[in-house]
Amino acid sequence: TLTSGKLLLVDAGAESRMHYAGDMTRTFPVDGMFTSKQNEIYSVVLAAQEAAIDAIEPGKTYKEIHLIASLTIAEGLKSIGLMQGNMQDAVNEGAHAMFFPHGLGHMMGLDVHDMEDLGENHIGYSGEMERSTQFGLAYLRLAKKLQPGFVLTVEPGIYFIPELAAIWKNENKHSSFINYSKFEEYKNFGGIRIEEDFLITENGFRLLGKPIPKSIAGVEAIREEAIKG
Repeated sequence: TLTSGKLLLVDAGAESRMHYAGDMTRTFPVDGMFTSKQNEIYSVVLAAQEAAIDAIEPGKTYKEIHLIASLTIAEGLKSIGLMQGNMQDAVNEGAHAMFFPHGLGHMMGLDVHDMEDLGENHIGYSGEMERSTQFGLAYLRLAKKLQPGFVLTVEPGIYFIPELAAIWKNENKHSSFINYSKFEEYKNFGGIRIEEDFLITENGFRLLGKPIPKSIAGVEAIREEAIKG
């Protein structure tokens, strides 16, 4: 069928009675079970999200945490054969951004992208650091030091974008880090993102809302219940 082997990425949220916003993402296998390729890519995204969450603490810049997630993604893609070489160098040069072309997360409040109408640089950078011009890192909405009371999202993802890969391959861009031949096996894959919302506390962080399953088994169980229902 047209949906066989496909993924459904759901990015959604709700407002509380006080009008504060939520922003959650889960990615489901349409058929109910992840394929082997989907399983391996999902595992890398989940590892990146967990590494980023573990790194959250007041005083640390969100740019640092974004780069932790980026390196985790790069190392995971290398283990699959999609990237090669030294992954710290690859992240420094932005090669991983062909697969992870956006920022790790953003501030959230009465708006899903809190206060950004005032300007992303003002809200997410606030004069503490200059916004990068590097592809991928340039789209990081929140980079400044985290403070108690901040509410933010953590949402790494991996995406296979044939048009982008074709441009980079034609330009021989990051060819020492990206295995373009291996990419051909995944070009119709789509993408996976996992997103949750957190409050920065005095000593760390707190997950907002009730936990929603995000392990492979947990996501497949949700999908199975949906199929039955």
